[in-house]
Amino acid sequence: MIYEYLPYILLALLGITFVIQLYYLLAVYSRLWRYKVTELEEGGNYPPVSVIICARNEEENIRKHLPAILEQDYPKFEVVLVNDYSEDETKWMLKDLVENYKHLKVVDIAEHVRLKHGKKFALTLGIKGAKYEHLVLTDADCEPQSSQWLRHMATGFIAGQDIVLGYSPYQKLPGFLNALVRFETFHTAISYLSYALGGDPYMGVGRNLAYTKELFFKGKGFASHMHIPSGDDDLFVNQNANRTNTTIRIHPDAQVWSYPKTSFGAYFQQKTRHAGASRAYRKRHQLMLSSQVVSALLFYLLVIFLAIVYPPYWPYTLGVWFVRFFIQGFIYFRCMKKLQVPDLIWWLPLLDVVYYFYTSLNGVLGRFKKDIRWK
Repeated sequence: MIYEYLPYILLALLGITFVIQLYYLLAVYSRLWRYKVTELEEGGNYPPVSVIICARNEEENIRKHLPAILEQDYPKFEVVLVNDYSEDETKWMLKDLVENYKHLKVVDIAEHVRLKHGKKFALTLGIKGAKYEHLVLTDADCEPQSSQWLRHMATGFIAGQDIVLGYSPYQKLPGFLNALVRFETFHTAISYLSYALGGDPYMGVGRNLAYTKELFFKGKGFASHMHIPSGDDDLFVNQNANRTNTTIRIHPDAQVWSYPKTSFGAYFQQKTRHAGASRAYRKRHQLMLSSQVVSALLFYLLVIFLAIVYPPYWPYTLGVWFVRFFIQGFIYFRCMKKLQVPDLIWWLPLLDVVYYFYTSLNGVLGRFKKDIRWK
């Protein structure tokens, strides 16, 4: 008897997942679409800032990208580069740079056989060594889009916020993996930026993130999650951000570019590390994010199953898929233009499916992965 009603049950489940997906698209992600990106105002009382960068064996990246940070058009700032036990020629190259850039400060960390530290330790030393209250964080392989990057990020501090969430897109390269990496980065961004706009910030990305030193020490830094290899950015934001102390900055000149992983193995390791940190999010944020992924995964599974097993109902199945795709494409394209990845709209039908299946698989496998290092 149940087989008689099975297609109707599955169609009902499809309808439920469809409604959940519409909620995320229309009530959450559309916030970023409606968000008005503002230009810099003339004048402005910009506070002194300390840019913190942690590097381990990043000689080539430092040579290539650090000058763009050191030469920012900003009234008063310093760059604190933490040389975390580099075994290449980083130390000697930095000595030359210090002679040319007096606002560059180098903090050297020597490896200890009994102390195996990660990025959080290095970043903590960099923050302690910073002389200014307002901190801007990025990575050694990142380069700001313009010389106005610091000014845009600092406007969040001028407005009185303690945390400024930025955005860091990846460079466009040939191939499907690059499209997947950039789409995943876009999807992550549209989520955390939209929730921040709704007054519920839950994460940030360390390639482009700013907060105050007072907030860092008031929240005891990374003490509560020092045992987790990753999470120096998203876990810190998850535990310290709220609706009144956090803002976003996504003007193109506020964005910082980075080069993506070029092999599936390296990309999988990176995503596994991030999945390990997300397990320490607040429970409501875990539920919020998992419900979005699970509902999308079930939506696609039901569409595929119904189309194959119950072809007579394909008008309903295809109709539901098309409505979701049309709304998603409308909202995503406008957000993609703001985040400088409009070309991904042509990949959307394929990337969206692959993204949810890959994310679900990675989340499951990530729970069994223990030894995850930042470098």
